[in-house]
Amino acid sequence: MSERKIRILIVDDQSLIRTGIATLLARKPDIEVVGQAGNGAEALERVVALDPDVVLMDLMMPVLDGIEATRRLTAVGPRPAVIILTTFRDDEQVFRGLAAGARGYLLKDMDHKALADAVRTVAAGGALLHPEITAQLLPYLGRMAGEGHAAATPAPQPERLALLTERERSILAMLAQGRTNQEISDGLAISVGTVKNHISSILSKLDVRDRTQAALWARQHGLG
Repeated sequence: MSERKIRILIVDDQSLIRTGIATLLARKPDIEVVGQAGNGAEALERVVALDPDVVLMDLMMPVLDGIEATRRLTAVGPRPAVIILTTFRDDEQVFRGLAAGARGYLLKDMDHKALADAVRTVAAGGALLHPEITAQLLPYLGRMAGEGHAAATPAPQPERLALLTERERSILAMLAQGRTNQEISDGLAISVGTVKNHISSILSKLDVRDRTQAALWARQHGLG
Protein backbone atom coordinates (compact mmCIF):
# COMPACT_ATOMS: atom_id res chain seq x y z
CA MET A 1 0.00 0.00 0.00
CA SER A 2 1.48 3.34 -1.05
CA GLU A 3 2.06 6.07 1.50
CA ARG A 4 -0.42 8.95 1.50
CA LYS A 5 0.76 11.95 -0.48
CA ILE A 6 0.91 15.48 0.93
CA ARG A 7 -2.07 17.38 -0.50
CA ILE A 8 -1.30 20.94 -1.65
CA LEU A 9 -3.54 23.91 -2.52
CA ILE A 10 -1.81 26.74 -4.41
CA VAL A 11 -3.25 30.24 -3.92
CA ASP A 12 -2.04 33.09 -6.14
CA ASP A 13 -3.81 35.67 -8.29
CA GLN A 14 -1.43 35.02 -11.20
CA SER A 15 -2.37 31.85 -13.05
CA LEU A 16 1.07 31.54 -14.64
CA ILE A 17 2.72 31.39 -11.21
CA ARG A 18 0.16 28.86 -9.94
CA THR A 19 0.72 26.66 -12.97
CA GLY A 20 4.50 26.89 -12.67
CA ILE A 21 4.51 25.92 -9.00
CA ALA A 22 2.03 23.12 -9.63
CA THR A 23 4.17 21.73 -12.45
CA LEU A 24 7.30 21.71 -10.28
CA LEU A 25 5.64 20.13 -7.25
CA ALA A 26 3.80 17.55 -9.34
CA ARG A 27 7.20 15.98 -10.08
CA LYS A 28 7.61 15.03 -6.43
CA PRO A 29 6.35 11.49 -5.78
CA ASP A 30 5.14 12.30 -2.26
CA ILE A 31 3.31 15.54 -3.13
CA GLU A 32 -0.04 16.00 -4.86
CA VAL A 33 -1.39 19.38 -6.00
CA VAL A 34 -5.13 19.00 -5.42
CA GLY A 35 -6.24 22.47 -6.47
CA GLN A 36 -5.62 26.14 -7.12
CA ALA A 37 -7.30 29.41 -6.12
CA GLY A 38 -6.95 32.96 -7.41
CA ASN A 39 -7.68 34.84 -4.17
CA GLY A 40 -8.16 34.32 -0.46
CA ALA A 41 -11.93 33.92 -0.65
CA GLU A 42 -11.60 31.15 -3.23
CA ALA A 43 -8.93 29.57 -1.05
CA LEU A 44 -11.31 29.27 1.91
CA GLU A 45 -13.87 27.55 -0.30
CA ARG A 46 -11.31 25.18 -1.85
CA VAL A 47 -9.95 24.19 1.56
CA VAL A 48 -13.40 22.98 2.59
CA ALA A 49 -13.91 21.14 -0.70
CA LEU A 50 -10.43 19.66 -1.18
CA ASP A 51 -9.11 19.12 2.37
CA PRO A 52 -5.43 19.96 1.65
CA ASP A 53 -2.62 19.35 4.11
CA VAL A 54 -0.69 22.48 3.12
CA VAL A 55 -1.73 25.77 1.51
CA LEU A 56 0.83 27.85 -0.40
CA MET A 57 -0.55 31.37 0.06
CA ASP A 58 0.35 34.53 -1.84
CA LEU A 59 0.00 37.82 0.05
CA MET A 60 -1.33 40.49 -2.31
CA MET A 61 -4.54 39.28 -3.96
CA PRO A 62 -7.94 40.78 -4.82
CA VAL A 63 -11.18 40.09 -2.91
CA LEU A 64 -9.38 38.71 0.16
CA ASP A 65 -5.64 39.01 0.74
CA GLY A 66 -3.35 36.25 1.93
CA ILE A 67 -2.94 37.60 5.46
CA GLU A 68 -6.67 37.62 6.21
CA ALA A 69 -7.21 34.28 4.48
CA THR A 70 -4.41 32.79 6.58
CA ARG A 71 -5.88 34.25 9.75
CA ARG A 72 -9.29 32.72 9.02
CA LEU A 73 -7.83 29.34 8.15
CA THR A 74 -5.59 29.05 11.19
CA ALA A 75 -8.37 30.23 13.51
CA VAL A 76 -10.24 27.02 12.68
CA GLY A 77 -7.37 24.67 13.53
CA PRO A 78 -3.80 23.59 12.76
CA ARG A 79 -4.73 21.90 9.50
CA PRO A 80 -4.11 22.85 6.79
CA ALA A 81 -0.72 24.36 7.50
CA VAL A 82 -0.20 27.63 5.66
CA ILE A 83 3.04 28.67 3.97
CA ILE A 84 3.23 32.28 2.80
CA LEU A 85 4.89 32.21 -0.62
CA THR A 86 5.60 35.73 -1.78
CA THR A 87 8.05 38.25 -3.21
CA PHE A 88 7.75 40.52 -0.15
CA ARG A 89 10.81 40.63 2.10
CA ASP A 90 9.93 43.59 4.35
CA ASP A 91 9.66 43.08 8.10
CA GLU A 92 6.06 44.24 8.40
CA GLN A 93 4.72 41.72 5.90
CA VAL A 94 6.73 38.90 7.46
CA PHE A 95 5.47 39.69 10.95
CA ARG A 96 1.88 40.04 9.75
CA GLY A 97 2.07 36.67 8.02
CA LEU A 98 3.52 34.90 11.04
CA ALA A 99 1.11 36.65 13.40
CA ALA A 100 -1.77 35.41 11.24
CA GLY A 101 -0.66 31.86 11.97
CA ALA A 102 1.44 30.91 8.96
CA ARG A 103 3.90 28.10 9.68
CA GLY A 104 6.25 29.13 6.89
CA TYR A 105 7.31 32.28 5.07
CA LEU A 106 9.12 31.64 1.80
CA LEU A 107 10.21 33.69 -1.20
CA LYS A 108 9.05 32.78 -4.69
CA ASP A 109 12.57 32.73 -6.08
CA MET A 110 13.57 29.74 -3.95
CA ASP A 111 14.66 26.45 -5.48
CA HIS A 112 11.86 23.93 -6.15
CA LYS A 113 13.66 21.26 -4.12
CA ALA A 114 13.80 23.58 -1.12
CA LEU A 115 10.12 24.41 -1.60
CA ALA A 116 9.24 20.71 -1.60
CA ASP A 117 11.30 20.22 1.57
CA ALA A 118 9.47 23.14 3.18
CA VAL A 119 6.12 21.57 2.30
CA ARG A 120 7.23 18.31 3.91
CA THR A 121 8.44 20.14 7.02
CA VAL A 122 5.20 21.99 7.72
CA ALA A 123 3.07 18.98 6.78
CA ALA A 124 4.92 17.08 9.52
CA GLY A 125 4.11 19.81 12.05
CA GLY A 126 7.26 21.91 11.76
CA ALA A 127 7.79 25.55 10.83
CA LEU A 128 10.19 27.14 8.38
CA LEU A 129 11.37 30.55 7.24
CA HIS A 130 13.34 31.29 4.10
CA PRO A 131 17.02 31.60 5.17
CA GLU A 132 17.15 35.16 3.85
CA ILE A 133 14.11 36.08 5.94
CA THR A 134 15.58 34.41 9.03
CA ALA A 135 18.83 36.33 8.68
CA GLN A 136 16.87 39.53 8.12
CA LEU A 137 14.65 39.13 11.19
CA LEU A 138 17.10 37.84 13.79
CA PRO A 139 18.81 41.18 14.54
CA TYR A 140 15.42 42.90 14.76
CA LEU A 141 13.95 40.25 17.05
CA GLY A 142 17.08 40.32 19.13
CA ARG A 143 16.60 44.05 19.70
CA MET A 144 12.96 43.44 20.63
CA ALA A 145 14.02 40.85 23.17
CA GLY A 146 16.52 43.27 24.66
CA GLU A 147 13.76 45.87 24.98
CA GLY A 148 11.49 43.39 26.73
CA HIS A 149 8.97 42.98 23.90
CA ALA A 150 9.52 39.32 23.03
CA ALA A 151 7.14 37.69 25.47
CA ALA A 152 6.82 34.63 23.25
CA THR A 153 10.57 33.99 23.25
CA PRO A 154 11.71 31.50 25.90
CA ALA A 155 13.44 33.05 28.91
CA PRO A 156 17.23 32.79 28.81
CA GLN A 157 18.35 29.44 30.23
CA PRO A 158 22.17 29.29 30.05
CA GLU A 159 22.23 25.89 31.73
CA ARG A 160 20.63 24.39 28.63
CA LEU A 161 23.72 25.27 26.62
CA ALA A 162 25.66 22.76 28.70
CA LEU A 163 23.35 20.01 27.42
CA LEU A 164 24.57 20.49 23.85
CA THR A 165 27.51 18.64 22.34
CA GLU A 166 30.24 20.61 20.58
CA ARG A 167 28.80 19.59 17.22
CA GLU A 168 25.32 20.71 18.26
CA ARG A 169 26.71 24.07 19.39
CA SER A 170 28.35 24.51 16.00
CA ILE A 171 25.11 23.71 14.21
CA LEU A 172 23.14 26.00 16.53
CA ALA A 173 25.53 28.85 15.74
CA MET A 174 25.00 28.23 12.01
CA LEU A 175 21.23 28.25 12.50
CA ALA A 176 21.62 31.65 14.15
CA GLN A 177 23.35 32.82 10.97
CA GLY A 178 20.36 31.74 8.89
CA ARG A 179 22.13 28.80 7.25
CA THR A 180 20.10 26.10 5.47
CA ASN A 181 20.49 22.39 6.22
CA GLN A 182 22.46 21.98 3.00
CA GLU A 183 24.80 24.84 3.89
CA ILE A 184 25.37 23.36 7.36
CA SER A 185 25.99 19.98 5.74
CA ASP A 186 28.55 21.45 3.35
CA GLY A 187 30.23 23.51 6.05
CA LEU A 188 30.65 20.65 8.51
CA ALA A 189 31.15 17.86 5.93
CA ILE A 190 28.28 15.77 7.27
CA SER A 191 25.13 14.51 5.58
CA VAL A 192 21.89 16.51 5.50
CA GLY A 193 20.23 13.65 7.37
CA THR A 194 22.78 13.95 10.16
CA VAL A 195 22.17 17.71 10.28
CA LYS A 196 18.43 17.10 10.68
CA ASN A 197 19.04 14.63 13.49
CA HIS A 198 21.28 17.11 15.30
CA ILE A 199 18.69 19.88 14.89
CA SER A 200 15.97 17.64 16.36
CA SER A 201 18.23 16.99 19.34
CA ILE A 202 18.95 20.72 19.71
CA LEU A 203 15.25 21.61 19.68
CA SER A 204 14.57 18.99 22.34
CA LYS A 205 17.42 20.08 24.61
CA LEU A 206 16.58 23.78 24.32
CA ASP A 207 12.84 23.07 24.64
CA VAL A 208 11.97 25.23 21.65
CA ARG A 209 9.41 24.58 18.91
CA ASP A 210 11.38 25.09 15.70
CA ARG A 211 14.67 26.19 14.16
CA THR A 212 13.68 29.87 14.19
CA GLN A 213 13.18 29.84 17.97
CA ALA A 214 16.45 27.94 18.31
CA ALA A 215 18.20 30.61 16.25
CA LEU A 216 16.74 33.37 18.43
CA TRP A 217 17.86 31.51 21.56
CA ALA A 218 21.36 31.24 20.12
CA ARG A 219 21.50 34.97 19.32
CA GLN A 220 20.42 35.81 22.85
CA HIS A 221 23.24 33.70 24.22
CA GLY A 222 25.99 35.08 22.02
CA LEU A 223 26.13 32.33 19.41
CA GLY A 224 26.14 33.06 15.69
